[in-house]
Amino acid sequence: MSNPALEAAEIARDPSWIPHRIDWTQNRMQFLKLERSSLGDAGFLADREPSGPQGEAWLALDRVAAMQPETGPIHFIFHTAFCRSTLLARALDRPGAMASLNEPHILAALAGAGVEPGRPGAALLAPVLKLLARSFPGESAVVVKPTNHANALIPAILTALPQARAVLMTNPLPSFLAAVIRKGMMGRRWGRLLYLEMQSYAGMDLGMDGREQFAMTDLQAAALAWFLAQRWFALQQQRFGERLAVLDGDVFGREKARTLSAVSKHLGIAMEEGTAETIATGKLFTSHAKSGEDFAAKEAADAARSRSAVTEEEIAQVGQWIGMIAQQAGLDVPRPQTLF
Repeated sequence: MSNPALEAAEIARDPSWIPHRIDWTQNRMQFLKLERSSLGDAGFLADREPSGPQGEAWLALDRVAAMQPETGPIHFIFHTAFCRSTLLARALDRPGAMASLNEPHILAALAGAGVEPGRPGAALLAPVLKLLARSFPGESAVVVKPTNHANALIPAILTALPQARAVLMTNPLPSFLAAVIRKGMMGRRWGRLLYLEMQSYAGMDLGMDGREQFAMTDLQAAALAWFLAQRWFALQQQRFGERLAVLDGDVFGREKARTLSAVSKHLGIAMEEGTAETIATGKLFTSHAKSGEDFAAKEAADAARSRSAVTEEEIAQVGQWIGMIAQQAGLDVPRPQTLF
């Protein structure tokens, strides 16, 4: 398109143009054109690439900020990672009924830039949320599951969207740490980096100096990141009350249909009991939500590769340590389920 104003208007009208990345050096935003039928595919929207020259568009940030698209209801799934949130997001995606956006990169970009007054993302949060809230024809709502690395945005998002509701999804610490271990060396590194990230916006004084923090094991650092995420969720519960419902991902794994019905009810989205049962017993739950591999086979292979008496002992010891910290902080962890 050669007319930037026309291009912006067409993109604003069409929800298949998903805001994707931000080029801060050139003050522009990338949009990807994604087929509605592809939104529920395995993997994250953050990893999508343009399908070709006609599958992407770049708009100046001032044009994005000026957009006033027609919007519909939008709700969120915020999570602490490795808790089946991707599976839930994909299960909720029903063409013709509601769309689910699984980890669009744009929210991670805004979290990284910051949306506080004076930060680069401040003027873009509201227009980006409006763009994400565009409903597809005949559909009643959009559910967005951001990356957990965008959890710093929770209060800003819920303040900007007073009608939005959210599910806070987590799971017990042993499940989380087992997933970190399954990712190998990079998983352990990720856990340490997540601790630094959580301390940057949801930190608390743990009584450890720099040397003591450096001396922590990988799983101690990852567990503290998980603890700080629980504390962050508790703070949001205090602030936003009944708009938020906590879901234990392990409970979801055991009670799929009940969870789908309860999540839909909490978000104000119609889902018949029979529909929830059909989804829960369908092929989606036999494949890995992120990779699309056979779930049972991958789970068995991961367990054989990473589980041992040594790692189980380490998880238990770290769990006892976090339990003492939580007790001293007066915090119930993981956050008790409130969805049902």
